[in-house]
Amino acid sequence: MTDAPQTFELLPGAARSPVILHVPHSSREIPADVRPGIALDDAALERELDHITDSHTARIAEAAAGLAGRTPWRFVNRASRLVVDPERFPDEREEMTAVGMGAVYTRTSHREVLRPDGTDPEPLIERYFRPYARAMTDAVADRLAATGRAVIIDVHSYPAEPLPYELHGEGPRPPVCLGTDEFHTPSELLTAARKAFAPCGETGLDSPFSGTYVPLDFYGKRREVGALMVEIRRDTYMTEPGGPAGPGLSRLAASLAALVDAVSG
Repeated sequence: MTDAPQTFELLPGAARSPVILHVPHSSREIPADVRPGIALDDAALERELDHITDSHTARIAEAAAGLAGRTPWRFVNRASRLVVDPERFPDEREEMTAVGMGAVYTRTSHREVLRPDGTDPEPLIERYFRPYARAMTDAVADRLAATGRAVIIDVHSYPAEPLPYELHGEGPRPPVCLGTDEFHTPSELLTAARKAFAPCGETGLDSPFSGTYVPLDFYGKRREVGALMVEIRRDTYMTEPGGPAGPGLSRLAASLAALVDAVSG
Protein backbone atom coordinates (compact mmCIF):
# COMPACT_ATOMS: atom_id res chain seq x y z
CA MET A 1 0.00 0.00 0.00
CA THR A 2 1.32 3.44 -0.88
CA ASP A 3 1.81 6.09 1.76
CA ALA A 4 -1.32 8.07 2.62
CA PRO A 5 -1.38 11.70 1.57
CA GLN A 6 -0.84 14.14 4.42
CA THR A 7 -4.35 15.28 5.20
CA PHE A 8 -3.55 17.79 7.94
CA GLU A 9 -1.49 20.95 8.21
CA LEU A 10 0.31 22.74 11.02
CA LEU A 11 0.42 26.46 10.28
CA PRO A 12 3.12 28.15 12.39
CA GLY A 13 2.36 31.00 14.74
CA ALA A 14 4.52 33.21 16.89
CA ALA A 15 7.48 31.49 18.49
CA ARG A 16 6.28 32.44 21.99
CA SER A 17 2.60 31.64 21.48
CA PRO A 18 1.31 28.72 23.56
CA VAL A 19 -1.96 28.61 21.62
CA ILE A 20 -2.95 25.99 19.04
CA LEU A 21 -6.25 26.55 17.24
CA HIS A 22 -7.34 23.04 16.36
CA VAL A 23 -9.79 22.75 13.44
CA PRO A 24 -10.68 19.07 12.93
CA HIS A 25 -14.02 19.07 11.10
CA SER A 26 -14.00 21.93 8.57
CA SER A 27 -13.08 20.03 5.41
CA ARG A 28 -15.29 18.25 2.85
CA GLU A 29 -12.36 16.53 1.10
CA ILE A 30 -12.34 12.75 0.76
CA PRO A 31 -9.21 11.12 -0.73
CA ALA A 32 -9.78 9.04 -3.84
CA ASP A 33 -8.73 5.83 -2.08
CA VAL A 34 -11.38 6.35 0.64
CA ARG A 35 -14.39 7.13 -1.58
CA PRO A 36 -15.07 3.52 -2.76
CA GLY A 37 -15.62 2.41 0.84
CA ILE A 38 -18.50 4.87 1.35
CA ALA A 39 -21.91 3.42 0.48
CA LEU A 40 -23.63 6.72 -0.42
CA ASP A 41 -24.04 7.88 -3.99
CA ASP A 42 -22.53 11.24 -4.90
CA ALA A 43 -25.69 13.27 -4.25
CA ALA A 44 -26.32 11.63 -0.88
CA LEU A 45 -22.67 12.12 0.07
CA GLU A 46 -22.89 15.83 -0.68
CA ARG A 47 -26.00 16.09 1.51
CA GLU A 48 -24.22 14.27 4.33
CA LEU A 49 -21.21 16.58 4.03
CA ASP A 50 -23.57 19.56 4.30
CA HIS A 51 -24.86 18.26 7.63
CA ILE A 52 -21.72 16.82 9.19
CA THR A 53 -19.06 19.38 8.20
CA ASP A 54 -18.23 22.28 10.53
CA SER A 55 -18.34 24.61 7.55
CA HIS A 56 -16.16 27.72 7.51
CA THR A 57 -14.51 26.99 10.87
CA ALA A 58 -11.09 27.00 9.19
CA ARG A 59 -11.92 30.48 7.89
CA ILE A 60 -12.89 31.63 11.37
CA ALA A 61 -9.60 30.32 12.79
CA GLU A 62 -7.60 31.89 9.97
CA ALA A 63 -9.25 35.28 10.43
CA ALA A 64 -8.76 35.11 14.20
CA ALA A 65 -5.08 34.28 13.75
CA GLY A 66 -4.71 37.36 11.58
CA LEU A 67 -6.36 39.57 14.18
CA ALA A 68 -4.56 38.25 17.26
CA GLY A 69 -1.76 40.30 18.78
CA ARG A 70 0.41 37.19 19.06
CA THR A 71 -0.31 34.83 16.18
CA PRO A 72 -1.50 31.41 17.37
CA TRP A 73 -0.50 28.18 15.74
CA ARG A 74 -3.18 26.38 13.74
CA PHE A 75 -3.57 22.64 13.27
CA VAL A 76 -6.11 22.07 10.50
CA ASN A 77 -7.58 18.82 9.24
CA ARG A 78 -7.67 18.98 5.43
CA ALA A 79 -9.76 15.81 5.09
CA SER A 80 -13.40 15.30 5.95
CA ARG A 81 -14.30 13.70 9.27
CA LEU A 82 -15.95 11.01 7.11
CA VAL A 83 -12.41 9.73 6.42
CA VAL A 84 -11.56 9.42 10.11
CA ASP A 85 -12.63 11.55 13.04
CA PRO A 86 -9.38 12.50 14.77
CA GLU A 87 -11.19 13.52 17.96
CA ARG A 88 -12.75 10.15 18.69
CA PHE A 89 -11.17 7.46 20.80
CA PRO A 90 -10.12 4.63 18.44
CA ASP A 91 -11.33 1.97 20.88
CA GLU A 92 -14.11 0.96 23.27
CA ARG A 93 -13.84 4.21 25.26
CA GLU A 94 -15.68 6.09 22.52
CA GLU A 95 -19.38 6.50 23.34
CA MET A 96 -20.22 7.58 19.77
CA THR A 97 -19.48 4.03 18.61
CA ALA A 98 -23.01 3.28 19.83
CA VAL A 99 -24.39 5.25 16.86
CA GLY A 100 -21.77 4.11 14.35
CA MET A 101 -19.65 7.23 14.70
CA GLY A 102 -16.44 6.16 16.36
CA ALA A 103 -13.07 7.02 14.84
CA VAL A 104 -14.29 5.55 11.53
CA TYR A 105 -17.96 6.28 10.88
CA THR A 106 -20.25 3.51 9.66
CA ARG A 107 -23.46 5.54 9.95
CA THR A 108 -24.44 9.01 8.80
CA SER A 109 -25.70 11.94 10.84
CA HIS A 110 -29.20 10.58 10.16
CA ARG A 111 -28.19 7.04 11.25
CA GLU A 112 -28.22 5.66 7.72
CA VAL A 113 -25.54 3.34 6.32
CA LEU A 114 -22.31 5.17 5.49
CA ARG A 115 -20.05 2.11 5.33
CA PRO A 116 -21.20 -1.51 5.11
CA ASP A 117 -21.52 -3.51 8.31
CA GLY A 118 -18.34 -5.43 9.00
CA THR A 119 -16.07 -2.75 7.57
CA ASP A 120 -12.63 -3.07 9.18
CA PRO A 121 -11.68 0.37 10.56
CA GLU A 122 -8.02 -0.50 11.10
CA PRO A 123 -6.67 0.41 7.64
CA LEU A 124 -8.14 3.92 7.88
CA ILE A 125 -6.99 4.32 11.48
CA GLU A 126 -3.46 3.30 10.54
CA ARG A 127 -3.31 5.44 7.41
CA TYR A 128 -5.03 8.60 8.61
CA PHE A 129 -5.86 8.61 12.34
CA ARG A 130 -2.51 7.66 13.85
CA PRO A 131 -0.37 10.05 11.76
CA TYR A 132 -2.74 12.89 12.69
CA ALA A 133 -2.56 11.99 16.38
CA ARG A 134 1.24 11.82 16.28
CA ALA A 135 1.51 15.19 14.54
CA MET A 136 -0.85 16.87 16.99
CA THR A 137 1.08 15.32 19.90
CA ASP A 138 4.30 16.73 18.44
CA ALA A 139 2.72 20.17 18.00
CA VAL A 140 1.67 20.30 21.65
CA ALA A 141 5.07 19.02 22.80
CA ASP A 142 6.70 21.77 20.75
CA ARG A 143 4.62 24.48 22.43
CA LEU A 144 5.44 23.02 25.85
CA ALA A 145 9.14 23.07 25.04
CA ALA A 146 9.01 26.62 23.67
CA THR A 147 6.73 28.29 26.22
CA GLY A 148 6.28 25.91 29.16
CA ARG A 149 2.61 25.43 28.41
CA ALA A 150 0.13 24.77 25.63
CA VAL A 151 -3.46 25.92 25.16
CA ILE A 152 -5.57 23.95 22.69
CA ILE A 153 -8.65 25.79 21.48
CA ASP A 154 -10.85 23.44 19.49
CA VAL A 155 -12.92 25.26 16.85
CA HIS A 156 -16.21 23.54 15.96
CA SER A 157 -19.74 24.32 14.88
CA TYR A 158 -23.10 22.62 15.30
CA PRO A 159 -26.58 22.85 13.75
CA ALA A 160 -29.38 24.92 15.21
CA GLU A 161 -31.60 21.83 15.33
CA PRO A 162 -30.41 18.47 16.67
CA LEU A 163 -29.39 15.79 14.18
CA PRO A 164 -30.44 12.18 14.81
CA TYR A 165 -26.90 11.05 15.66
CA GLU A 166 -26.59 13.36 18.67
CA LEU A 167 -26.58 11.49 21.97
CA HIS A 168 -27.20 14.60 24.07
CA GLY A 169 -29.19 16.80 21.72
CA GLU A 170 -32.05 17.51 24.10
CA GLY A 171 -30.19 20.19 26.09
CA PRO A 172 -29.69 23.91 25.47
CA ARG A 173 -28.23 25.04 22.12
CA PRO A 174 -26.74 28.48 22.83
CA PRO A 175 -24.99 30.61 20.18
CA VAL A 176 -21.65 29.51 21.65
CA CYS A 177 -21.17 26.29 23.62
CA LEU A 178 -17.95 25.91 25.60
CA GLY A 179 -16.82 22.33 26.07
CA THR A 180 -14.66 21.70 29.10
CA ASP A 181 -12.56 19.07 30.81
CA GLU A 182 -12.23 18.89 34.58
CA PHE A 183 -8.46 18.39 34.37
CA HIS A 184 -7.48 20.52 31.37
CA THR A 185 -9.85 23.50 31.49
CA PRO A 186 -8.78 25.89 34.25
CA SER A 187 -11.30 28.43 35.50
CA GLU A 188 -9.33 31.35 34.09
CA LEU A 189 -9.51 29.87 30.57
CA LEU A 190 -13.26 29.46 30.85
CA THR A 191 -13.68 32.98 32.24
CA ALA A 192 -11.63 34.42 29.38
CA ALA A 193 -13.76 32.56 26.85
CA ARG A 194 -17.04 33.77 28.33
CA LYS A 195 -15.78 37.35 28.19
CA ALA A 196 -14.38 37.04 24.66
CA PHE A 197 -17.56 35.56 23.19
CA ALA A 198 -20.00 37.81 25.04
CA PRO A 199 -20.53 39.96 21.89
CA CYS A 200 -21.78 36.84 20.07
CA GLY A 201 -24.67 36.18 22.45
CA GLU A 202 -25.20 33.69 25.23
CA THR A 203 -22.43 31.24 26.02
CA GLY A 204 -23.40 27.88 27.44
CA LEU A 205 -21.43 25.08 29.04
CA ASP A 206 -21.09 21.51 27.78
CA SER A 207 -24.44 21.41 25.95
CA PRO A 208 -25.16 20.10 23.39
CA PHE A 209 -21.52 18.95 23.19
CA SER A 210 -19.03 18.52 25.99
CA GLY A 211 -15.38 17.78 26.59
CA THR A 212 -12.16 18.87 24.94
CA TYR A 213 -9.48 17.39 22.73
CA VAL A 214 -6.08 16.66 24.26
CA PRO A 215 -3.58 14.20 22.72
CA LEU A 216 -3.53 11.02 24.77
CA ASP A 217 0.13 11.40 25.73
CA PHE A 218 -0.88 14.43 27.81
CA TYR A 219 -4.49 13.67 28.67
CA GLY A 220 -5.05 13.63 32.41
CA LYS A 221 -1.28 13.89 32.98
CA ARG A 222 -0.02 17.39 32.16
CA ARG A 223 -1.88 20.37 33.62
CA GLU A 224 0.36 22.66 31.58
CA VAL A 225 -1.80 21.58 28.63
CA GLY A 226 -4.98 23.61 28.80
CA ALA A 227 -7.90 22.88 26.50
CA LEU A 228 -11.27 24.33 25.60
CA MET A 229 -13.77 23.39 22.90
CA VAL A 230 -15.59 26.25 21.20
CA GLU A 231 -18.81 25.06 19.51
CA ILE A 232 -20.52 27.76 17.43
CA ARG A 233 -24.17 27.42 16.45
CA ARG A 234 -24.20 27.52 12.69
CA ASP A 235 -27.19 29.80 12.18
CA THR A 236 -25.21 32.61 13.83
CA TYR A 237 -22.73 32.82 10.93
CA MET A 238 -23.89 30.77 7.92
CA THR A 239 -26.84 29.42 5.96
CA GLU A 240 -27.68 25.87 7.05
CA PRO A 241 -26.95 23.23 6.02
CA GLY A 242 -23.66 23.66 4.21
CA GLY A 243 -24.39 27.11 2.79
CA PRO A 244 -22.34 30.29 2.57
CA ALA A 245 -20.97 32.24 5.49
CA GLY A 246 -22.54 35.53 6.50
CA PRO A 247 -21.48 38.61 8.46
CA GLY A 248 -21.49 36.69 11.74
CA LEU A 249 -18.19 35.09 10.75
CA SER A 250 -16.25 38.32 11.29
CA ARG A 251 -17.75 38.85 14.73
CA LEU A 252 -16.87 35.30 15.77
CA ALA A 253 -13.33 35.64 14.43
CA ALA A 254 -12.86 38.82 16.46
CA SER A 255 -14.09 37.06 19.61
CA LEU A 256 -11.82 34.08 18.99
CA ALA A 257 -8.88 36.48 18.52
CA ALA A 258 -9.78 38.15 21.81
CA LEU A 259 -9.67 34.76 23.53
CA VAL A 260 -6.31 33.97 21.94
CA ASP A 261 -4.92 37.30 23.18
CA ALA A 262 -6.33 36.75 26.67
CA VAL A 263 -4.55 33.41 27.10
CA SER A 264 -1.35 34.13 25.16
CA GLY A 265 0.39 36.30 27.72
